[in-house]
Amino acid sequence: MARILGVDPGLTRCGWAVIDSGKLLDSGLLQSSPADPPHVRVGAIAAELEQVAIRHQPSLIALERVFAQANLRSVMGVAQVSGALMACAHRLSIGVEFFTPSEVKAAVTGNGRATKDQVKLMVSKMLGLAEAPKVADVADAMAVALTASKRSTVAQTAAQRKWVAAAKAANPRLG
Repeated sequence: MARILGVDPGLTRCGWAVIDSGKLLDSGLLQSSPADPPHVRVGAIAAELEQVAIRHQPSLIALERVFAQANLRSVMGVAQVSGALMACAHRLSIGVEFFTPSEVKAAVTGNGRATKDQVKLMVSKMLGLAEAPKVADVADAMAVALTASKRSTVAQTAAQRKWVAAAKAANPRLG
């Protein structure tokens, strides 16, 4: 399993978590003030996430995908932070993969409509934490990283890549 930086992007609150081989290595919450101009907020969050990526050297950055909602300002903030993080990933030659909120919930709880508390509980169990994460954004970032560890098409070990290549060679219909 690869080292993965999971991110729950947001302009006011941005959760992040780094996992490797099913273990939580580090996590945190980045915050910005709505009083600051958007370019300052996006730039500060992107710079901090880039430092996290440099420090932990993930092979993949997994992001929760922007989804349509009534609050356009919220969607724009998520999209702006996601775009800035994609640019950082490109500079650092790190792959990026997106997962929808329902994919993430289904991967960690078995239910695509799970509640925040259900996600927190399952994340704590899957990562062997003594207690559930207190901050929902951080728990969501952990869930995104766990989802990528299970479902990523990018974050695979050399052995997994060989197995997939052999399976595809044996059965051309697999693509």
